[in-house]
Amino acid sequence: MVTPDFKKENGLLPCIAQEYRTGRILMMAYMNEESYKKTLETGKVHYFSRSRNKLWLKGEQSGNFQVVKEIYLDCDNDTLLVKVEQIGKAACHTGYESCFFRKYNAEKKDYELTGEAKCFDPDKVYK
Repeated sequence: MVTPDFKKENGLLPCIAQEYRTGRILMMAYMNEESYKKTLETGKVHYFSRSRNKLWLKGEQSGNFQVVKEIYLDCDNDTLLVKVEQIGKAACHTGYESCFFRKYNAEKKDYELTGEAKCFDPDKVYK
């Protein structure tokens, strides 16, 4: 049976969340074995927070849950791609639809906002 290899990378594997209808990359976070199993059990994406050192259900505070549609495992069994239905408009904790709301401008040699509007005010959501 093929399974993610949680023996690699200190047990934390990168997990890319992609909106299944549009193909837009929403975010990248980490899964440990426990969060992976919870994701499979519940059908909602769970991650492992490195900064808080704990398991978390995406949307537990904001209400912006991610419902699993498909899960892919890369050729080395150490990176996951989860295609999700994003419940709520924003996947990013800063209020944007995607965590990738900055684009590199080669002329300015700096990152700029893409012009996308925030979906919510994080100060009001995360008290």
